[in-house]
Formats: sequence, structure tokens, C-alpha cells
Amino acid sequence: MMLNFFRNIAFTKLVKSADRLREFNFRRLPSSNEELFHVDVSDDRGNRIIFKMHKDASGMWHFVDNNLPPWIVSSETRLHEVIEEELQRSSVA
Repeated sequence: MMLNFFRNIAFTKLVKSADRLREFNFRRLPSSNEELFHVDVSDDRGNRIIFKMHKDASGMWHFVDNNLPPWIVSSETRLHEVIEEELQRSSVA
């Protein structure tokens, strides 16, 4: 019987989005065949916005969901950088 172990990765980063610092919470989803991160952030009213990001064939992290606010969509490149920095720091990439 072959067992595969995946390191649980969860972290929080402050990212400037729409001229405000926002707290993005990341959690790696280990059970899927593709690399996925579950991300959540609060909007201006305190409502949680939850979405997923996946790693494509070129190594870039992109949104899985389409109906996200423009201030999140404009932060995609920065969120990619944050995920890659954490993976390198954790030496899991």
C-alpha cells in the first residue's frame, strides 16, 4: 500500500488591492490532482469573498472563479507572487 503525504500549507498575507491593504488567507488544497489554493478575503462591508486559484501549465497561478470583484481580479499577478514566495519559503514548490 502506497501512502502519499501532502504538507498542509496555510498562511495569511497583507496585499495592497484597490488602494487598501487587505488580509488574504491562503490554504493549499492537498487532495486534488492539480495544485489548488483556497483563498478568502473580506470586502469593504466585511463580507467574506472566497475563491480558488490553480497553477496552469506555464506555472502561473490563475483564478478558477469568474465572478470576482474587479479589485481582486486586478491583484491576480500579486497573488501569484505571494503564493510562489510562500512555496519557496516552505520549500514545497
